[in-house]
Amino acid sequence: MKSPHAHSVRCPPRGRVSGSGRPGAADALLTVDALVKRFGAFHALDRLSFTLQPGEILGLVGPNGSGKTTCINVVSGLYAPDGGRVLLDGTPVAGLAPHRLAHLGINRTFQVPKPFRSLSVRDNVALAITYGRRDGRGADVDTLLESLDLAAVAQRPAIELNNAQQKMLDLARALATQPRVLLVDELAAGLNPGELERIGARLEAIARSGVGLVVVEHLMGFIDQITDRVIVMNAGRHIFEGTLAAAVHDPQVIEVYLGAGDVGTGDA
Repeated sequence: MKSPHAHSVRCPPRGRVSGSGRPGAADALLTVDALVKRFGAFHALDRLSFTLQPGEILGLVGPNGSGKTTCINVVSGLYAPDGGRVLLDGTPVAGLAPHRLAHLGINRTFQVPKPFRSLSVRDNVALAITYGRRDGRGADVDTLLESLDLAAVAQRPAIELNNAQQKMLDLARALATQPRVLLVDELAAGLNPGELERIGARLEAIARSGVGLVVVEHLMGFIDQITDRVIVMNAGRHIFEGTLAAAVHDPQVIEVYLGAGDVGTGDA
């Protein structure tokens, strides 16, 4: 894998339509349709729409407060929507509790990991398998820990882990339920270049297994490296869809990011 700050273009995932280069809704794994979330008079999501295909990595980017994490929170069941639809394989799932969504195949990571701090790393993952697996199926604990460089700390309490290890444990707990849709909320924040390269490679491997990923991230180099396409958000709305390379030339995206740094590199 190249450096997370290098430019690359991923091959379109299986299920992507040709021609316009935009995925079709008919075979979408996840559909977000005119999603609305209000907090009082504030519209955190204002009729946001997009689709996600199996095996695709979709980036959600935008300035702080644009609604990226709120979208993840609604899709994962942490918040109930005030309008619109969330469909998994065409079946409405909006408003279901997080544990029900996990059993259906939607799971997530958090900006701030939320493990059971007094339990060991291994027990945290085993608990996720026991209570979060779908259709009676769960991942193998030891294989999962090994794949995320957690085998050496498997017996340590989660509270003793460093920042990168906490994030890997959060990812392990989500993957333990064998999701079909994985929502990743700022997993790369605070990681060094070597850690970024490893987690980027891991996310790409997850996508190759057929899981659809929605990745919220401020590190534009990392997003450019791993995503098939991005949705740029502003004020709860979808303002651009396409590659990050194309987004940096879009007048509306440039206007939104004016004064917030270069949208193409570094932190946004």
